[in-house]
Amino acid sequence: MALTNFILTVVAVGAGVLLFTTDVRKSSALFRRNARQIKQWLEEDSASAASKSAKEAPSKKLDSTIPKEKPKEDNH
Repeated sequence: MALTNFILTVVAVGAGVLLFTTDVRKSSALFRRNARQIKQWLEEDSASAASKSAKEAPSKKLDSTIPKEKPKEDNH
């Protein structure tokens, strides 16, 4: 009876370890895939923000070339 309990325990623990390692592998693969997707989204977002700021930059540059009025001095 003790030998049967020992064998069943070893089989149960072995099955648990096997399932756990498989689950860990799948979870880590899913995490890596999600991390790559998030990285890709961030790169696309930064690229679109860069192109958007590049389009707006010339208009800002033109605004800075317009001479500003000098404040009038108050002569009392």
